[in-house]
Amino acid sequence: MLYSEKVMDHFEHPRNVGEIENADGVGEVGNPTCGDIMRIYLKIDNDIITDVKFKTFGCGSAIASSSMATELIKGKSIKEALELSNKAVVEALDGLPSRKIHCSVLAEEAIKAALVDYYEKNGLELPPEIKDFEPSEEE
Repeated sequence: MLYSEKVMDHFEHPRNVGEIENADGVGEVGNPTCGDIMRIYLKIDNDIITDVKFKTFGCGSAIASSSMATELIKGKSIKEALELSNKAVVEALDGLPSRKIHCSVLAEEAIKAALVDYYEKNGLELPPEIKDFEPSEEE
């Protein structure tokens, strides 16, 4: 199975690894079938994601997807982060093998879960993009 140079780079040198103490939002999603678990921590200031970290337990594609997703939302507004799709993560990585696409979906869902947490912690109304958000349960 061939991975793009970007996937290998983000797997071997992941960006934004770690956790944020007193994070403004934390999202954890997992896929029990493949064993990937992703946790995203957000620091948000005036609706801007000033810092983002992740901890991922999973395969190389899951780690690369987490790393790229955090890079794509760092410094962006909440609205921009809400618009991040797994397709954007895959494109930024120059593609993923079809059986690894679920890793990019996990990255998108972990970010959304962290944003839901942020809104709920602050007693804010959820924006329509995540009002009915439920992480997918892949079998």
